[in-house]
Amino acid sequence: MHKLWLIFAQTATVCLALLFVISTMRPELLPRIMHNNIVNGGSLNSGVVTLKQVIPNKESAPNSVKNLNSFSGVTKKVMPSVVSVFTSKEVKVSRHPLFNNPNFRDLLGLGNQLEEQTKRKTGLGSGVIISPEGYILTNHHVIAAADEIEIGLNDGRNAKAIVIGSDPETDLAVIKIDMKGLPSITFGHSDQAEVGDIVLAIGNPFGLGQTVTMGIISALGRTLGINTYENFIQTDAAINPGNSGGALVDIKGNLIGINTLIYSRSGGSLGIGLSIPTIVAKKIMEQIIQTGKVTRGYIGVEVQDLTKELAESFRLTNTKGALIAGVYPAGPADRAGIKPGDILIAVEGKPVTNSSDMLNLIAALSPGQTATLMVLRNQEEKPFEIRVDKRPKQIKRN
Repeated sequence: MHKLWLIFAQTATVCLALLFVISTMRPELLPRIMHNNIVNGGSLNSGVVTLKQVIPNKESAPNSVKNLNSFSGVTKKVMPSVVSVFTSKEVKVSRHPLFNNPNFRDLLGLGNQLEEQTKRKTGLGSGVIISPEGYILTNHHVIAAADEIEIGLNDGRNAKAIVIGSDPETDLAVIKIDMKGLPSITFGHSDQAEVGDIVLAIGNPFGLGQTVTMGIISALGRTLGINTYENFIQTDAAINPGNSGGALVDIKGNLIGINTLIYSRSGGSLGIGLSIPTIVAKKIMEQIIQTGKVTRGYIGVEVQDLTKELAESFRLTNTKGALIAGVYPAGPADRAGIKPGDILIAVEGKPVTNSSDMLNLIAALSPGQTATLMVLRNQEEKPFEIRVDKRPKQIKRN
């Protein structure tokens, strides 16, 4: 019995030694299951890595709202509708001040025939195709003063564009290319967006090519005092130079904003991007397409926000409303009897929370329309009927 046990022990030792040598020198000769068990056990380092991969779930559609692991379906839907905008214009090249001296020019034999040199200055931005007929919505500052505008489509095609119209006061513009059957974007409802909603920003940052970034809506109704009319959507989705005019979409691929600017000290994205909501952009776009310009209502007042100190001086319990700081003589508000010191709290039944709200509500009124404005005077609410005028391009106070 002892001899049999000794033979068994020796045989087992030789087999284990042989297995060790083979698994070290030629692991591919071992059965697959044994090899995996040895590797997973961590006893050997053969350079083979075993990965775990989940079985594809065919029932989960990639563009499903419930599937937040990927937005590939959304980007495939939206990216063909976002274009790159390349602009150029001819600018004068500054010359040395000595060339402005006629004696210096005579010394060089140039006389008065010194020709001014020019060069082409290029710009970069993005745009959104809003109709199959070739209309594209972008920012005013992207195409301002451009001599030539070229559009780069997602499929690689290029086309020259013409300006249909622009609105510097909201920083929006509409351009058009001579192509039909283009993939247009679907407009969403930016007025239904909420803080915390997931959004995607699509554009052409730094000319790298079409890029998608993701974030959430950080704030609504943001104002910075850069444009006359502001009601920005703030997002932390990365927006960089070149993204201006690009699309801000929800997780269904619907357009809710036009990316316009960033708040940054470095010039790059710091997590504060601002987009013009479609509830504003759509109205401006429609007017530009129909008439080539934007017409706004005007009542002839200067307004300012109510601070806590001002609210206390008027014996108010909150700062909602817009303080009438000045009234233009013979203007609509002056004719209706509105006076400096009045507090505008509603326009056509819509509440006014601050001066920006008031500007947007008045601008939405049609010239010639008679509107009802609710004013707080001596802590009493008084309605005023005002016949709205057309807002002039430049308002000068007398």
